[in-house]
Amino acid sequence: MFLSEPRMKKGFFTIMSAQFFSSLADNALFVAAVELLRTSGADEWQRAALVPMFALFYVILAPFVGAFADAVPKGKVMFFSNSIKVVGCLMMLFGTHPLLSYAIVGLGAAAYSPAKYGILTELLPPSQLVKANGWIEGLTIASIILGVLLGGQLVGPHASQWLLGVDLPGVDLGIDSPAEAAIASLVSLYVIAAVFNLRIPRTDAPLQFLSLQPLTLINDFRHCNARLWEDKLGQISLATTTLFWGVSGNLRYIVLAWAAAALGYGTTQASSLVGVVAVGTAVGAVVASVAMKLDRATSVIPLGIMMGLLVIVMNVISNVWVAAPFLILLGGVGGYLVVPMNALLQHRGHNLMGAGRSIAVQNFNEQACILALGALYSGLTKVGLSAFGAITIFGLLVAGTMWLIRRWHQNNTVVHKAEVDRLLQLARDEGH
Repeated sequence: MFLSEPRMKKGFFTIMSAQFFSSLADNALFVAAVELLRTSGADEWQRAALVPMFALFYVILAPFVGAFADAVPKGKVMFFSNSIKVVGCLMMLFGTHPLLSYAIVGLGAAAYSPAKYGILTELLPPSQLVKANGWIEGLTIASIILGVLLGGQLVGPHASQWLLGVDLPGVDLGIDSPAEAAIASLVSLYVIAAVFNLRIPRTDAPLQFLSLQPLTLINDFRHCNARLWEDKLGQISLATTTLFWGVSGNLRYIVLAWAAAALGYGTTQASSLVGVVAVGTAVGAVVASVAMKLDRATSVIPLGIMMGLLVIVMNVISNVWVAAPFLILLGGVGGYLVVPMNALLQHRGHNLMGAGRSIAVQNFNEQACILALGALYSGLTKVGLSAFGAITIFGLLVAGTMWLIRRWHQNNTVVHKAEVDRLLQLARDEGH
């Protein structure tokens, strides 16, 4: 059990429900946007650019969304943010370029995230953070699985034929393609998420003052970012999660491209393999939430090196019966890696600054990595790089960088032994 008080337990599961439906719609919308660009004849680099465009506002608004999440009840923040996602979805439906529209959905997600994760540290004691992260990451990944599968099915021939056959008397929305019909149907998922947002309870955590001076907020964010990077455990967990999500965010599209190149799959079939990776990640996340303790989080770093090397192995797989279990293994290694490191990062951030600010710093670094790697992949695709070449680059990048992070942590445990031991003892004390 997570909590001893029924009211708080109910609040935690309300948060998870809101997150599930909002993330479900985000991921289904991604597949629909890919199909919309494909059927409209857009170049492949534009489809690849959907990933970095979603990350754009995470980076631009990072100094502001964390402070906003700490100054307003987080349930309200999540409701407002979800409403922005609806606007982006409708923009895509009614003719705005999918890249711009998906960036607006990313704007909503950027504001949503600090509140979603920040409220965990307000609702739960440190001893339950790893378990709570396991649950919420597992549920988020489940929403990725189902969202990608749902998006693939909605743009497929059977569901799209039914959706296009739905006729509202006296109303002509101009929806005449499977992708547009899929996008229209996803608005209902955002509405369900909004209903759960409104039922999230107010915690006892005091609200923090929100400065209306942009330069003040930027300087405050810069200070928070520096504090987390200077912390001898915070810097390791932040570096690990930044790299993990930077690569994972782009692998969502790369797996689609790889499935088309290696297996000859269309969007509907390829989307199922993205879901397979997420199945493994969910299993790894849940196992980590049960098996790992907060003070042992850094012991999973070698798994990051293993994950990078496994990514490269994708290049030699051309059979779906081999690909499916392999992708589950790849996802499982990633899930087991990210949950304890994410919990450690939240723990250090909560001790150094407000919960919303801590998550905003985390999002800024992770989404900046997604943006940079996504821009790199999109640019290389534009000049003719194959999916196989991209996979090799990403795999080597992950393995090499995780090796450097491991050496960094080993150096900290020697050069800054007293500080690292003190921080680990704090995590040990608060994690029990």
